[in-house]
Formats: sequence, structure tokens, C-alpha cells
Amino acid sequence: MGGSEGEGLANFQKLTLFTEQKGDITQKGYEKKRAKLIGAYLPQPPGKFCMVTRLSSPPAGYNSSSLNSRSSVLRELYTSGVSDEAPPVADGFNVHTEAVQAALAKHKERKMAVPMPSKRRSLVVQTSMDAYTPPDTSSGSEEEGGQGEGTPTSSQGSVSMEHWISRAIHQGSTTSSSSSSTQSGGSGAAGRLADVLAQTHIENHSAPPDVTTYTSELPTQVERPQVSTVPRSTPKYGNAELMETGDGVPVSSRVSAKIQQLVNTLKQPRRPPLREFFVDDFEELLEVQQPDPNQPRPEGALMLTMRGEQLGVVTNWPPSLEAALQRWGTISPKAPCLTTMDTNGKPLYVLTYGKLWSRSIKVAYNILHKLGTKQEPMVRPGDRVALVFPNNDPAAFMVAFYGCLLAEVVPVPIEVPLTRKDAGSQQIGFLLGSCGVTVALTSDACHKGLPKGPTGEIPQFKGWPKLLWFVTESKHLSKPPRDWFPHIKDANNDTAYIEYKTCKDGSVLGVTVMRIAMLTHCQALTQACSYTEAETIVNVLDFKKDVGLWHGILTSVMNMMHVISIPYSLMKVNPLSWIQKVCQYKAKVACVKSRDMHWALVAHRDQRDINLTSLRMLVVADGSNPWSISSCDAFLNVFQSKGLRPEVICPCASSPEALTVAIRRPTDDSNQPTGRGVLSMQGLSHGVIRVDSEERLSVLTVQDVGTVMPGALMCVVKPEGVPQLCRTDEIGELCVCSIATGTSYYGLSGMTKNTFEVFPMGGNGAPISEYPFTRTGLLGFVGPGGLVFIAGKMDGLMVVSGRRHNADDIVATALAVEPMKFVYRGRIAVFSVTVLHDERIVVVAEQRPDSTEEDSFQWMSRVLQAIDSIHGVGVFCLALVPANTLPKTPLGGIHLSETKQLFLEGSLHPCNVLMCPHTCVTNLPKPRQKQPEIGPASVMVGNLVSGKRIAQASGRDLGQIEDNDQARKFLFLSEVLQWRAQTTPDHVLFTLLSSRGAVLSSLTCLQLHKRAEKIAAMLVERGHLQDGDHVALVYPPGIDLIAAFYGCLYAGCVPITVRPPHPQNIATTLPTVKMIVEVSRSACVMTTQVICKLLRSKEASAAVDVRMWPPVLDTDDLPKKKPPQLYKPSNPDTLAYLDFSVSTTGMLAGVKMSHTATSAFCRSIKLQCELYPSREVAICLDPYCGLGFVLWCLCSVYSGHQSILIPPSELEVNPALWLMAVSQFRVRDTFCSYSVMELCTKGLGLQTESLKSRGLDLSRVRTCVVVAEERPRIALTQSFSKLFKDLGLHPRAVSTSFGCRVNLAICLQGTSGPDPTTVYVDMRALRHDRVRLVERGSPHSLPLMESGKILPGVRIIIANPETKGPLGDSHLGEIWVHSAHNGSGYFTVYGDEALQSDHFNSRLSFGDTQTVWARTGYLGFLRRTELTDASGERHDALYVVGALDEAMELRGMRYHPIDIETSVIRAHKSIMECAVFPWTNLLVVVVELEGSEQEALDLVPLVTNAILEEHYLIVGVVVVVDIGVIPINSRGEKQRMHLRDGFLADQLDPIYVAYNM
Repeated sequence: MGGSEGEGLANFQKLTLFTEQKGDITQKGYEKKRAKLIGAYLPQPPGKFCMVTRLSSPPAGYNSSSLNSRSSVLRELYTSGVSDEAPPVADGFNVHTEAVQAALAKHKERKMAVPMPSKRRSLVVQTSMDAYTPPDTSSGSEEEGGQGEGTPTSSQGSVSMEHWISRAIHQGSTTSSSSSSTQSGGSGAAGRLADVLAQTHIENHSAPPDVTTYTSELPTQVERPQVSTVPRSTPKYGNAELMETGDGVPVSSRVSAKIQQLVNTLKQPRRPPLREFFVDDFEELLEVQQPDPNQPRPEGALMLTMRGEQLGVVTNWPPSLEAALQRWGTISPKAPCLTTMDTNGKPLYVLTYGKLWSRSIKVAYNILHKLGTKQEPMVRPGDRVALVFPNNDPAAFMVAFYGCLLAEVVPVPIEVPLTRKDAGSQQIGFLLGSCGVTVALTSDACHKGLPKGPTGEIPQFKGWPKLLWFVTESKHLSKPPRDWFPHIKDANNDTAYIEYKTCKDGSVLGVTVMRIAMLTHCQALTQACSYTEAETIVNVLDFKKDVGLWHGILTSVMNMMHVISIPYSLMKVNPLSWIQKVCQYKAKVACVKSRDMHWALVAHRDQRDINLTSLRMLVVADGSNPWSISSCDAFLNVFQSKGLRPEVICPCASSPEALTVAIRRPTDDSNQPTGRGVLSMQGLSHGVIRVDSEERLSVLTVQDVGTVMPGALMCVVKPEGVPQLCRTDEIGELCVCSIATGTSYYGLSGMTKNTFEVFPMGGNGAPISEYPFTRTGLLGFVGPGGLVFIAGKMDGLMVVSGRRHNADDIVATALAVEPMKFVYRGRIAVFSVTVLHDERIVVVAEQRPDSTEEDSFQWMSRVLQAIDSIHGVGVFCLALVPANTLPKTPLGGIHLSETKQLFLEGSLHPCNVLMCPHTCVTNLPKPRQKQPEIGPASVMVGNLVSGKRIAQASGRDLGQIEDNDQARKFLFLSEVLQWRAQTTPDHVLFTLLSSRGAVLSSLTCLQLHKRAEKIAAMLVERGHLQDGDHVALVYPPGIDLIAAFYGCLYAGCVPITVRPPHPQNIATTLPTVKMIVEVSRSACVMTTQVICKLLRSKEASAAVDVRMWPPVLDTDDLPKKKPPQLYKPSNPDTLAYLDFSVSTTGMLAGVKMSHTATSAFCRSIKLQCELYPSREVAICLDPYCGLGFVLWCLCSVYSGHQSILIPPSELEVNPALWLMAVSQFRVRDTFCSYSVMELCTKGLGLQTESLKSRGLDLSRVRTCVVVAEERPRIALTQSFSKLFKDLGLHPRAVSTSFGCRVNLAICLQGTSGPDPTTVYVDMRALRHDRVRLVERGSPHSLPLMESGKILPGVRIIIANPETKGPLGDSHLGEIWVHSAHNGSGYFTVYGDEALQSDHFNSRLSFGDTQTVWARTGYLGFLRRTELTDASGERHDALYVVGALDEAMELRGMRYHPIDIETSVIRAHKSIMECAVFPWTNLLVVVVELEGSEQEALDLVPLVTNAILEEHYLIVGVVVVVDIGVIPINSRGEKQRMHLRDGFLADQLDPIYVAYNM
């Protein structure tokens, strides 16, 4: 212990770890100590913890009687199937469980109700226990190292057993207390909820609380007033009753009530109140966790290097392990080396040193000479070979291992691959490949058990290199010739063997150990453990690696010891087997893990014949686990009466890189104190050692793992960054400098340098030693007397907002939560995922098969509170999976990295999920405060606004265009039709196609005129209508609709086109028809015979009141004569027709279109698309409103071109109909909707070849325009272009148009002019209403495509929607439009004047205040491009970002639903469609699931993560629904408000609803 005294030690006395004398390990001693430790939290006299019963059983039952009935309790415990993963529990001394209870009790007083997720019945499967195979009986024969229970190796979140016994102790009390908790059903939380509901009455959601900002007005510790008197009658809310669980958590209350509950819970202040600091509007800065000024800091002196005692070279130590084997094999060949056991505990086979020696020689000879040919041997000295042996055959392994050493080849021991896709086996294959392994040695039984292909050969495992499998049983090998003998050298620097190690991320590394290191390590262990020749040692550990290999295969041979090997299969059947063998063989040493001690405790039934006096050393291999201490204590407590001496228990710490790091020496002097440290968790999280502070709940008790190994140096360095020495009271990573460590990660020089070649630096920045140290991967410190303490592992370290937490500690806390039986076999995995630049903790547990939804939810809420109280950290996601479904490691523990992988890719399939992003995510940008915009006082110079060009643009000027437009001389469309009927009577204007692509009917100019005359006559005669009356036209898309429209014009009536009700869905579609007819004040309805019957049918009368319809005229039965004279309107500003449509926000609005506007509209389109009578145009649109109606009914009459009409509904029967028509009629211009484009992309994606062979050719198309009222859907238009490029479609042909309610078409890509451009804008700036152009592919970039060219006669300006001031170029604002074809106002029954004047007649607040503009309600921006347009000017491009009505204001920023939806759809392959909407400032996300309902819960964490990462928003509610639930209108736009109403009214029948906390 060179020089560790002095000031460092003095400083350390502050930490005096209380050491205990031998005599104090009695039951009484425990009671005393426990009382001291947790006195403050034991049940108080009544009045202190009145609320305890509400959540968990009170800390009752800590009386002595429950301790005395231990054996019965243990019996029950054992039969309940405890596995190795369960942490051991200190009998009668389990501080942790009690701390957890106390923490929960403390939480009780300020607990809010948490809304319970709702689940579809089919997802709530109550399985019986039998439905699950317990791991013991799982497939794969027992021998194959079965999948039964196994070591929690370092890679698992293997959980320990600490809590099993204590949970047994409380067994007695749980039942009674849980029943009492249910009786107090109307307890505080529900009562408060009822009050909240009564006061707020949710429907009225005026000024909801902004729960997404961090309220810091309230102090953080809120003692909520208890509502003591709650009337028993729970309030009814809507039509749903508030059912309560014992927790006062409403179970199936209505959705909106749950949301209100969530809002109330979230209103509680969060832990770190955030500091206010200025955030530039442009950059959303994520909060950087500022270190807390009060956090504990290390105060000790710099530590000194600890030196182990000198490695005393004993003269007869062999020069190498092979030499040792040769010595014992020849001088005492009969001495037993290894005894193996069968599953009944009978000795199966004794391997003597003589046999080991002769068989190893045989294996060595065969490896070198019998593989490959004489000229080309497959294996040469120095090559690597795999050793694949099951866990129950140590003898075969030992022979193969020493055979490799003798042949000077390098063994790489690995697990037996059980299936082709074992968890982690792919990474092992990668290791074998990188080591260049081509041969695998195995045993006969194992070879037979490997999976075989159809022809009997062993298949290549996924990711593995091609291997030759070689069986090492003696009978299969040739005898070496007399003169052949292995060359036995002294230990040198060649590699002896490679031990595999699984990292945190699941990758597998090979640690190379040199022959000299292997020998020196054996010598150091021999000295530290005082091994002597021919001692008997019982080994329960895995002999292929780690402590089991070092003691049971290597050091044992050096000392000619006899190893009794206990296989797992035996431990599963008889957990006491190892103790029985210690007695039977009078073994001096046993190597176990805390799990094995725990199993023995649980199975122990006062056996008379147990006597452990022979045991001089009990090596506890996982002494570095935080919970090994309670196993050791409990074990000693029970077995001290059987002759076990306290000083026999020797915990050790080891790692694959540094081999044995420290081990407690077995002493005869029982007075040597063992070290105990009761450390404050809070201190640990800051990396500082503080002895148990006042906050007694959160402490970690650790035991020492002895002192540094002989011949080694140890120091502690900072875990991150430069290897700087730690102070004496600081936790760091232990580093060791010794010959006896690994030397490299095979083939990875960079990682090797960082781990095996570390030069720790002292305070002056100079290295403390010229020799390199090896990082052990263990976190800890060196205490007084040179005792080493381990507080955790680097692999389990999670750094959450600057504080360190250990996965194992969190597992221990979760397991101590009542009811502890809840977790199936204690299987819990804890890991962290990185979301939004910080690590977030995820806890995954297997739940017992018989647990109910309510059990799960209650347990989850308790775990969250316990972890919060004890560790001071929030859990981001808590997921429960069905029993036995987590991926296992070969020895039965949980495969942590594989579990994490499944979680991240959304294939974990949990049955319950609770996300708490609101609690955990504290680094969101500060909510934005709106800055006042530039007002009229700012200087306007010409067309500049504060230094920028005003954003305005216009299409070509109609007045200056010289064209021979004959139709221009007519003011009214009806006159144009009459003129065409006279001049070109037989010219075909309209052709309607059937779903087969055949011409159903067509209309020439004259036919249309004649038909319209008859309809006009009918309106006047049968309908008795006056001019100016409104007529509803309810027709399917077709030619009747067009004739009826012109008939109305001829009669002087005002037509309104209405989509007919859907015959299969009358109940939902007919009310809309009725509403439009009523709101438009139609005097009569015109329709076809079929629809006429439908309107009078039984189903119709069930849906609406049929008697209220105006007269219905059937145009299939027309009068023969024409009217006396046609109506000629006098004033072109009178109404031509009404355009009714439902906006995406669910508002029904009718827009008035005058004759002037209608003619101007047609002229504008004619000029933009260059339409003439000789042209054909294909139209696949719904003809009921907007541009679709104008193109279908009006444009052909005005321009004279032929319109080929394709009803979009026909595409559902024949997706190729539209494109075939375009090809067949050689169309140059075609119009469609997004729905049509989507149908083609999805329906014809795989048929392009067959379409090509049918002669489909799209090369003549020069414009294919998508008619839309939204931001262009780039992804869809691009995939459409790519898909049909092979059929001749020019990518430049596809473009979009933009129209809205006030102006049905503002932009439309015409024939001339530059191609539409795409820009990339920064999404974060967009939220602040700024436009910032970025490069393609830069982070947070969003592509926006120009919405076509501005139509002739249209002027556009971008204005601030709030101040109405003009904005500059590239500024985001509302698009305002001025044009001759603007609508002239809304037609509404009540005529809301204010709304109308604002939308149709707005003026700028400064600048050009004369022009009258119409407001489109869409946000967008103008950008002057480098391109030139037809008139030679620079081209101004208009980019539409989204509707103001749809945009969501969250955290003071503006979000467009489509952006969030795009992120969500990318999050998981099973998400088909998504829609989002806000509700009381919570973001609600609805996703359609394509796949099994079992996947529903996988989506919740992925959706939450995606939105956090990409949008800095916390999702409030995630709703998973079936395909087709999200409503979509005829234009293919999502009806988000409909969806919202359906969700709040509980009409969606969701698969799962998750309320994020």
C-alpha cells in the first residue's frame, strides 16, 4: 500500500465508511442497524402518514413475527419461480425496499391523478399462467447450455435479487392494505378531478393553460390540499360515468375528461424551474443544463496510485501453464482435475490430470496435422479457432482449450448458437470473421444438437464466416505418432486466448490475453487466494470466460487443484447443489455469483447435514454489483449457524479488459474489518462520494471488493475526456497497470489505444507513470486502508442532464416497488436512448401473465414516483412486455442491447406503455414571445419595406394581350354557348368516359344548347321559378350536370352544384347535401331519376327529414318544347352561380361568383394554358367546386376545346383509366387531384411494364396540373413523375395549381414560362414566421415547390395577417389577391358582414392603401428568382406554406400539421397515415396502423421521439386507430377538425390511446 497514507487518508476520514466487527452480524445487530438507518421512515403513530394506503401497502409488517416465519415465506417465494435475474434480498435488512416505500408514501401527499391509457378490448388479453412456457422448459435440449436461467452477465440489465425476500416479508400485509385502498376509492385525486371538471366544464375551452411552458410561479414542493369530504355520487360527465380505481384514477372516463386530467397533472411545476434567458427569434436554442451552483463538488486531495503487494515468485511455480499441465500429467496422472455433474447431482465423469494431458496432446496434433492437406494445413500456430461447448461439458472444453495452448493456436471460446437468429449471435459471428476463424472445435453432443440444413450440414449462421466444425472427442481423433511431441515454451508475449465481450451497443469485441499475462494472472490469484496444491474448489460460474475460466480452468491447473463443476441445468433443478457439493467434497473454495447465494437461501429448508466449516473462501464473482452486498449479508445470516465464517466471503471485481481488478483476501484473522459505505445517491449522481446525508431515502450501500491485486498498480481517473486523476472523494473509472491484463481488442487499434494504453495525468498535467494503464470499465473509488469500492459500471452509466445514474441501481429501485411479484421473474431492462441531445431513461419489464390492466398501470405509476424520489431523475418511457418475450442471453439473462434495438426500431411489442416526456424533457427552447412587428411609422421608400423589396407580384396584364379571342365580345357564358351552337354546331365540346375507357356519351355545341333550352323550359313550367332563384344540382360527375348548369343560366336561375349522397353511406353523406340545399336557399333540386328515388328512400328518411326538401325535378324526363325566349341577364355583376365547399377546418361556405368574374376566370385560364377549339384536355376531377367545377363545366364552352371527362370514382375500379385516356386521345394538357395521383402511384406502381406493352405513352403531355388548395405535396408529385418517366412523362410536365375560397385559381402552371422551382427553407425559422433559405439536405430543411404560375390578370401581395402591413421579399405572411375573377363575397344565410368584408375587401394598413384585396387565409411567401418569364421580366415565384386556420400555435410558435405528420409517418413502417390537432394546448397525434394490433404500442415512443427531435414539441396524446379512420375530403385533404370532434366524442374506436405525462 505504498504511500497511500498521509493527507489523502486524512481527508478521507470524512467518509468514514462504518466498518463492522465480527460479532455484529447477528439478527440483533441487523435490527439495530436497520432501526438506525430507517428510523425516520418507519410507520409513525397515526396522523403522520394518513394517506399511505392510497398507493402501496404501508410499510407495515416489519415486525419480528414476519421474520420468524421466514422459512414458509421463502418456500412460497421459491415456488413463485424466482430466477437468477432477480436481485437477492437481504433477509430482514433491506433498506432499499423500505426506502422505496417511504419515498412513495412521501409522494402520496402531492399526487395527482394520471389518466390511464385506454385500450381496445382485443388488446387486453387475460392469459392464464399456463400459456407461457417458463424459461426452464423452453426449447433446446438441457445440454445445450439451455435457455434456462443464467448469469446476469455484464451486458444485461440483469436484475438482482435484493427484493425477493423483503417482498416475502411484506406478503402478509399486502392483501389487507390493498383492500383498504380500494375502499378509499373516492379519495383525493378523483375528488379533485371531479372538482376540476365541475369548475371548468371542459367544452368551454377559453384560454387553456399553456401546459407546455414551465410554470415557475409555484414553489416546486407543492403540498396539495386534500379534499377530505367527497360526496359518494361521482359526477356524470357527458354520458360517461367516471369509474375509479383504488387510486382515484378514472378508468374509462370520456376522452376529453382524461385530457383535462392530463392538463391538470401537467400544470404541476416541474423539477428544474428553467432560468429565463434571451433566445434570438431565429435560432431556437435548446436549453443547456447549467450546472447547479449548489451541487456537491469533490473536495479531497488528488488520489495517489495504490500499489498491490509484490508478486512473490515461488520457486516451484511453473514457467507456463502448458508446463504445469505436463508436470502434473506426468508425475500425478491419477490426481483428479475436474469432476462434472449430471442433472441429478451425481458425479458424471472425473477428468484426471493424466487424461487431460494425453487428450490435449491428441487434440493439438489433430488440429495442426489432420485439417486441410499436408502441404496446406488449415490451421497453423498463431491462428484463431472457435471453441463451441455447452455449459454442461467443462471436461471437453478443458481438453480443447489446453489442446489449443499446446498447438500454439489461439482459442476463442463462444456460446453455442441455438438458432440461426439468436440474440447477439450475429455480432459473435462478426467477431469470428474479424479474427479470421475458419475452424470451430465442439463436442459430439453439441455437434448433434446444432441446427441442421435439409441435407444434414450445419447451416451458416447469420453473420458468421464459413466454418469447419471439428469434434474433439478422443474417439474421433487420430493418435499422434510416437515421435510427435508439442513444443512446450516458457510463457511469452504471444496471444494465449481471446475472450469475447459484449458492449453496451451490442457489438462484440475480442479481448486478447497474452501467455505471460495469463500466467501472471494465475500467479497473482494463487497468491491473493492462498491456493495450495490439490485443494478442492466448487465452481458454479461459466467456465468459458471471466472468473469461472480464471479459477476453474487456468489457476486450478497451475496448482493441481480439483474442480467440482456445477452446471446450470443442475442449479435449476436443485439450487442447493453447490452447497451440498461443498459439504460432500469438503471443498475449501467455492466460486459463485450473488444469484447462486440467493437461490440457495430461497431453497434452504433447515437441512441438518449442511456443514460449511471446510470453506475457507467463497469467491463472489459479481462483487462489483451494487446489490451483491445484500446477498452476502443474507447468506451469512442464514448459514453462519452452519459453520460459515464471516471472513470467508470474498467479493471480487473483474472485467474482461483488466481480468481480476481486486479481490478480498481470505484471512484467518477474523478481526480484519470489512468496509461498508452508505453513500448518498445524489452525491453519486454528481460523481462525488458523500456519506449518507440527511435525505436518508436515497442511499446506496456498497461493500469493498478487497484490495489491489499482487503486482498491480491502481488509480482512479475521470470517466470522460483526458484521463485525469480523481480526488479522493470522487467517483471515477478504475485503471490498472499490471502484466496480468488483456492487451488489446483484436484488430481494433483505435479502441485498444483508448482502453489498454491509458496514461493517467496528475495535477500538473504530467503522466504519473511511464507504463500504460488499462481502463477496467468499473466506476468506483479507493477507500481508507486501500479498500476498493465499486459503485457501478461504465456500460450501465446513463448521463441525464449532466448527472450520472447507474442502470443497475434503477433496476433495484424498480424491483423494490410493491407489488414486487408484479415483475415476471424479476426481468427488467434499463437503458438510455438519446432524444433531443440528452440521454433519456427507458425501463422495460416483463409483467406476470396474470396481471390486469389496472395492476400494470398502478405499478407503473409507482415505479415512476419511486425512481423520481430516490434517484431524482425522470423515466422517459416505461414499457411492459408479456412474460418471456424479452431477448435472452445464452445464460438466460436479458439481452440488453437487443432489447434496446427492438425498442428503437419499434418491434418490442409492449402490452403497456407510459411515456413521461413532459417530466423528463427540460431542455426545450424557451417558448417564443412575439415581437411587435414594424408599424406604419417605418419609412417606406418606393417599393421597399425597411430595406427589402415589397413582396408583390402579378400575372400578365389582361389589357395588353392581343389575341383573337372571339368569346371576349360576350359578357355572359350563356351567350358564348348560343354563339358556338350557331357557328360550330357539330363541334364536340364534352366526352364522358366509362370505367373501361370507352366513350359513354358526348355533347356537341348544338346538343348542349338544345338540352339546356329544354331544362330551362322545365324550370319555368314545372318549377315555376323566377329569375334569380337558386337551384341545387345534385348530379354524379357527367354530362347531365353540364346541361343542367346551362339550363339554369338560360332560365335566369342561379345554379349550385352539390355532390350527390353516397348510396352505401346515406347516413353521413345525405345530411351534408341537405345542409347545402338549405344554406344556399335553393328553391328547387334538380337531379337524375336514380338519385330522385334515393332521396325519397327509407334510408334517406332515417337520415334527414324528407318532408323538408324543396321540390325535386327529375331531368331524365324533359318536356319536348323549348321555352318561349331565353333569359338575358341585364347586369354582368349579378350572380352567375354559387360555389359551395367544406373547408378542411370543417367550415361550409358558399362563394358568390358573378358573370364578370366567371368570364374573366375562363379567359385567364384560356390564356395561361393556350386553349383553342382544336385542343383536347383530359379532366379527372370532382366537378362540384373550385377550379374542378370551372374546368369540367365552363372552360370548354368559353375556349371551344374538347374536354375529356373522367369521373375520379371510376379510377377505384380501373386505376389506369385516366392515364390510358391521356395516351389514347393524345392529350397535351390534363388536370387531376392529389387523390387521383395517389391512386395511380399506389395502384399502378408495379404495372408500368405491362402498361408500356399496352401502348401507354405519355410523351405528348406538356402540362399535368394537380388542382389543390394546399401546399404542394412534393413527395407525391415527385414519386409520380419518377414512376411514369419510363412511359414518356416529362418530369417538368407535372405541376400544381393554387386556389382558395376567395379566388378559385390564383396560380396554374401554363404552357409557357419557366419550370416550377423548389426551394429549401429552415423549418425552425418557419415556426417563427420567418423564411430562411438553406441548402438541400441541411438539417431541419423543408422542401417547398412553387404553386404554378400566377394567372393573367392576378396581382398578389404578402401581408402581415395581424397588422395588415405589407411584407418584404421572402417574408412569410398571408397571401392577398386582387383579380377580376375574385369571388364577390360569401353567400351566407345570416350574412356575417364583418367576416365577409374582411375576407373579400381588405386594404393594407400602410403603403398602397387604395387597392382592395381578398385575403386567401393561406401563409406563403414570394421570391424573385433568376429566371425570366414570358414577358422577359424576372420571374416571381409564389410558395404556399399552409392554411392559417390549420396552423397550430404551440409554445408561441406556428406549426403546420403536415410537417409534424410527415415526421410521424417516417417514424415506423406500420404507420400508414397520420393527422395531428391541438386540444387545450396539448398536441394530439392520430396514427393509422397497418399491421397487427400488437404493434400499436410500439408506435407511441417512436412518435413521441420523432416529434421531439424534429419539432421540439412534446406530444400530449397518441391515438392509434385502424386504417381509414382519418377522414379525407374529395380533394384528398385531411379533415383534422372532424377527426378531433370524433376523438373527443369517443367515436373513433381507437386501438390504443396513450396519454403522455
